Amino acid sequence: MKIRQTLILLTMGSGLLVSCKQNNTASDAYGNFEAVETTISSEANGRILWLDIMEGQVLKRGDTVGLIDTTDLHYKKLQLQAQKSAIESKSASINAQASVYNQQKSNLNNDLRRIENLMKDQAATPKQLDDVTGSIRIAEQQIISVKTQLAAVSDEIKAIDAQIAQVNEALKRCFLINTVEGTVLSRYAETGEVTAFGKPLFKIANLKTMDLRVYISGKMLSDVKTGQKARVLIDSDKGMSELEGVVTWVSPAAEFTPKIIQTREERVNLVYAVKLSVVNDGRLKIAMPAEVVFIK
Repeated sequence: MKIRQTLILLTMGSGLLVSCKQNNTASDAYGNFEAVETTISSEANGRILWLDIMEGQVLKRGDTVGLIDTTDLHYKKLQLQAQKSAIESKSASINAQASVYNQQKSNLNNDLRRIENLMKDQAATPKQLDDVTGSIRIAEQQIISVKTQLAAVSDEIKAIDAQIAQVNEALKRCFLINTVEGTVLSRYAETGEVTAFGKPLFKIANLKTMDLRVYISGKMLSDVKTGQKARVLIDSDKGMSELEGVVTWVSPAAEFTPKIIQTREERVNLVYAVKLSVVNDGRLKIAMPAEVVFIK
């Protein structure tokens, strides 16, 4: 009975050694999963009126997730609109004055032609001609002055419009818009808090497709290329589960072996980083370890 138990234990031990040996020789590289993490920050200053996000929540690009108080900006816009109305009223008054001067000049030109005709018949004096000519010059100067005033008023209106556009843009930025489709990883702010421009609000990452960063030795470099498929192995209750990966990037420069990474050759000092794209079926997590077998 003891001999039989001993044989069973020896058989199990041999099987484990063979399994470990096969696993080590089967894997070409080791690494960890990562994702492109984006920190969404505030683009305005003020109190957060509401922020509707939770960690683990899936957001679409363009979703409105919060609002920053717009009271001050609203009153500033009203003030600018009132200033613009006052300037436009001033512009209307100047335009009316310009019409008067233009009409005066037109009337004086008619008088000038009449006097010139009378001068031919010696029915008008040179002084009358000089008086009309002088009045025309004055009217022309008045028209030039009015045009200058209108140009200045027009510039004032353009300046006010530019300020209103800035306020509208600031109001728009008070609405917190998600810019990346993905899953909320962390939340850094709460409703009621005062935020500022550039202050982080939450972190998000698209976890539908994960990047697996592994490291290979220089000897393997010629056997790995962009677009190449690979078997990706992850730990599971039943041992190892297999997923499909595609090489998306191979580093053009060598680097020293990261401390957390193991390679097949223990004496290798310089390695090349490789990224593989792996579709996430829900099991993959950021920083999860994995092994890779490149399909040649």
